[in-house]
Amino acid sequence: MTVDPSQEILFEVEGQVATITFNRPEAMNAMTWNLYDRLVAYCDELDQRDDIRVAILKGTGDRAFVSGTDISQFQAFSNPQDAIDYERRTGEVTGRLERVRKPTIAMIHGVCVGGGASIALACDFRYADPNLRFGIPIARTIGNCLSLAGYARLVDFVGPAKAKELIMLAKLLNADEALSLGVMTEIVPAEQLETRVREVADRLTTLAPLTLAATKESIRRILSARALDSQEGEDLILSCYMSDDFRGAVKAFVEKQKYTWTGR
Repeated sequence: MTVDPSQEILFEVEGQVATITFNRPEAMNAMTWNLYDRLVAYCDELDQRDDIRVAILKGTGDRAFVSGTDISQFQAFSNPQDAIDYERRTGEVTGRLERVRKPTIAMIHGVCVGGGASIALACDFRYADPNLRFGIPIARTIGNCLSLAGYARLVDFVGPAKAKELIMLAKLLNADEALSLGVMTEIVPAEQLETRVREVADRLTTLAPLTLAATKESIRRILSARALDSQEGEDLILSCYMSDDFRGAVKAFVEKQKYTWTGR
């Protein structure tokens, strides 16, 4: 069953805690363009509402947090600007999530890959169950690449050597690996995950909001101080997105076929 676009992402408030739910369980909560746009709108609402002190992000069901961008959408890419606009837009979305003044918590059941991994890393805290599979396996799936900002965020968390291992070997971290690398804040039994995340959220509502906001913004500014120009790396984006391999791999993925890489 396909979820109505207006219901692809849900926004609910209980007490001082907002919950944003990615609601496409039939697609393992893969992100549509509408979903990305609505997430930004909800980030704006979080900052505008004084009654909200904390936000929880989660996916519907126990299979996935977010399984990445819905790959069927890439079939519409026809020119270089499509690729540049996509990486710029998704970068703006995760950047907006990082700039939310309230604390954000990713509650992760199961798969958290691709765009889902980027969204989770943009949150302040990440709590996952033992079924976690975390990574950005683009070298195995459709042969695209990240923006430099996307690579930088991953390097900030795991370092350059591990970032190469994750991307270049298309490796997915399990729960223990993600915890040991500091990618996850805590691993919690699946049946206790929602309760644990709510406990953390409730604790955050009791702490000084200006201290929390200043701390997260200070750290964000420190990390962004060495950011490259937003246009830096566009040649690399085009080298992947405009390739025969990318077009062929997207088609094969949608048709559930295996693709043989050509390097062209």
